[in-house]
Amino acid sequence: MNWSLLMGAAFLMATSAIGPGFLTQTTVFTQTLAASFGFVILVSIILDIFAQTNIWRIIAVSEKRGQDIANMVFPGLGYILSFLIVLGGLAFNIGNIAGAGLGLNAITGVSPEVGAVIGAIIAIFIFVVKEAGKAMDRFTQIAGFVMIGLMIYVAITTAPPVGEAIIRSVAPAQIDVLAIVTLVGGTVGGYITFAGGHRLLEAGIKGKAAIPEVTRSSVVGILFTSVMRIALFLAVLGVVSKGLGSQIDPTNPPASVFQLAAGDIGYKIFGIIMFSAAITSVVGAAYTSVSFIRTFSDKLERNNKVITIGFIVVSTLAFVLIGKPVKVLVLVGALNGLILPLALGTLLVAAYKKSIVGDYKHPLWLTISGALVVIVMALMGGYTIIKSLPQLF
Repeated sequence: MNWSLLMGAAFLMATSAIGPGFLTQTTVFTQTLAASFGFVILVSIILDIFAQTNIWRIIAVSEKRGQDIANMVFPGLGYILSFLIVLGGLAFNIGNIAGAGLGLNAITGVSPEVGAVIGAIIAIFIFVVKEAGKAMDRFTQIAGFVMIGLMIYVAITTAPPVGEAIIRSVAPAQIDVLAIVTLVGGTVGGYITFAGGHRLLEAGIKGKAAIPEVTRSSVVGILFTSVMRIALFLAVLGVVSKGLGSQIDPTNPPASVFQLAAGDIGYKIFGIIMFSAAITSVVGAAYTSVSFIRTFSDKLERNNKVITIGFIVVSTLAFVLIGKPVKVLVLVGALNGLILPLALGTLLVAAYKKSIVGDYKHPLWLTISGALVVIVMALMGGYTIIKSLPQLF
């Protein structure tokens, strides 16, 4: 068992999920829901585990990437799924690049645009080195541990009401369904769903014999993301519980929380976490988005590194020259909510096709739990689309 590869896949998925949007969403929802946000986190963790264990396992036993499985389930469906994932990955990568710029701005004072370019160069370097896969695994693991260590430190500094948070996680004072959908979509939506599974496939960890390791890797990734989410939740809750919620700057909520929690040092810590979260998300978005088109032709397969670098360059130019195109991000964010039910639903159908998985028998509890996630996310994703569309016009 190759622990380095398994951890690399887990951290690629986890650090892809922990981007600028993750930091902002968690901060904003904790402001509005306070300790009851713990319940949202608990539900999202359960849904995340159901989604990821299904998708990673089916990719492993079929020994095929998500788009190829989708094309075998219904001809052409893989191309539609790839289009949605690449579109979403590109749009969110503009936000990730912007986050890298904001992070470096907080650490060093350079302009966000200059910081974004520096972040892009670092991300590109990871794909230029000879063994890009190993470099990516190592980079995401180091960045992941740095983020979680600093986040726990800030959470302890704010001295949050942990007891109340635990109680409200199982007995919430209020429930926000939209918050659950946003968290699930942001943690396992779009390209993130496939990041770890595709990485393990490329590394040669596949087949029925690899199921225990694949499952363990997927759960480690979700748990790491969850620990990060809980630490950030507690840090914000500590600030809110002290009556400082009104002082949180709505233009940059996470930075404001860190500054209120630990002064100028807190602001620098925010910069390090934001930069680490953004740059690992840039790497994850570029790698996984390109993995969705590379199997469509030999030419794409041979030039996948060049295309990945081009993906990062386009994202960076879009941010530096245009800024963050808010309307595009709103629409793609809404579409992202629909990618998970489409992708998971397709793979659940594939799990029962012998032409795809051979004599493999998919566990009934995984099918039922996966179907539950598909139904819940399809309904709420549709609701989000209907609410988001008027904002575009």
